[in-house]
Amino acid sequence: MDFAALNEHLGGLLKSESFRDNTRLIVPAAQLDDLMSHLKHHLGFDMLSDVTCCDYLEYPGATDRYGVIYVLVNTKTRERLVVKTFVNDPAPTLPSMYRHWKTADWTEREVYDLFGIHFTGHPNLQRILCPPEFESHALRKDYPLKGRGERHNFPVITRAES
Repeated sequence: MDFAALNEHLGGLLKSESFRDNTRLIVPAAQLDDLMSHLKHHLGFDMLSDVTCCDYLEYPGATDRYGVIYVLVNTKTRERLVVKTFVNDPAPTLPSMYRHWKTADWTEREVYDLFGIHFTGHPNLQRILCPPEFESHALRKDYPLKGRGERHNFPVITRAES
């Protein structure tokens, strides 16, 4: 991959890191959709393998709260690429990648459910792991380890009823 040409396409805002065989691109949130479209349509990254998030609350030296990580694969060359962007509170929002890769459907819902990142343009952004009544996001670092007492508000389902 020609990083210089890709960086020029994005106006010089792209950063790159490599470790062993892994390449990671770090892009500002405002440029994410443009980069991802270019990676898919011009560089052959035809598979979105994963979307996940990392909460950097109280992480030494962190300047942003959330890092959202996309793992892309070029199935013809077997090349993998990690794309990372950052968002912050009070309303962490990114464009949905569903229009580029349909696999973003469930993975973006998982990140929304557990971290509270909103994906604009997602066709069905609702909880996928936690019950709809759950009002918090369980993998945020400021969520208490023992919860906030909300599990006592859910009905108990016995094994026979499940």
